[in-house]
Amino acid sequence: MKKILLSISLLMSTTTAAQAEGNSSHLDRVIQKGSLNVCTTGDYKPYTYLRADGKYEGIDIAMAESLAASLGVKVNWVPTTWKTMMADMTSNRCDIAMGGISVTLPRQQKAWFANVLDKDGKIPFVRCENVKKYQTVQQLNKPATRLIEPAGGTNEAFVHAYLPDAYLTLSHDNLAIFQMLVDKKADVMVTDASEALFQQKHYPKLCAVNPDKPLQFGEKAYLLPKDDISWKMYVDQWLHLSKANGDYQKIMGQWLAKQS
Repeated sequence: MKKILLSISLLMSTTTAAQAEGNSSHLDRVIQKGSLNVCTTGDYKPYTYLRADGKYEGIDIAMAESLAASLGVKVNWVPTTWKTMMADMTSNRCDIAMGGISVTLPRQQKAWFANVLDKDGKIPFVRCENVKKYQTVQQLNKPATRLIEPAGGTNEAFVHAYLPDAYLTLSHDNLAIFQMLVDKKADVMVTDASEALFQQKHYPKLCAVNPDKPLQFGEKAYLLPKDDISWKMYVDQWLHLSKANGDYQKIMGQWLAKQS
């Protein structure tokens, strides 16, 4: 009888320990392991960019390093794509995903967002001589309009929802799209106003169309694992303090002043 009771006790202890580990917050796990797993695409200037030397840079790269520093840990970069980001998040590869991520209800169904960073919205990005030609959804939604978008993100989703009659090409290299527009291999990229305003500095032949009047309202935020309130509260408070003391604005200013 004592052996049976001992076995039951050991089993209960093991089960409780396993449950505790499984239910622990990412906040505790990040601190315990000494590293922060940050999923990022590396293809969305000025937020995230993977350089030829293998190092990341950008607004949200600097913010990720700030978050890690607040926790006393190092950053472990986890490469992802717009198409695979949600799968990476739900499979627990990411403690957080960062890099110009738009808030959407489909993403909210599978993960959480930290507090909103900034407002944004979808606009046409075109060769400057075509600004008047591509102002509205009605002007864009024609078979003769050659759209080009990165595969798997909110740009592609917008096109499928609002521009079904336009001719769409998907690219797996987001940064190659801008030169394709310059070279007249495509006519329009529908993208976030923030990206268009940044990239037109580097590509003077391209113009953001009505960046202050987007075709679709949007917001950006960091993506977090679902149902982890302790981790969300920490990230939200860190972000609140970063904005309150001016660190976030300083990083934004440094990058938005860059020409490429």
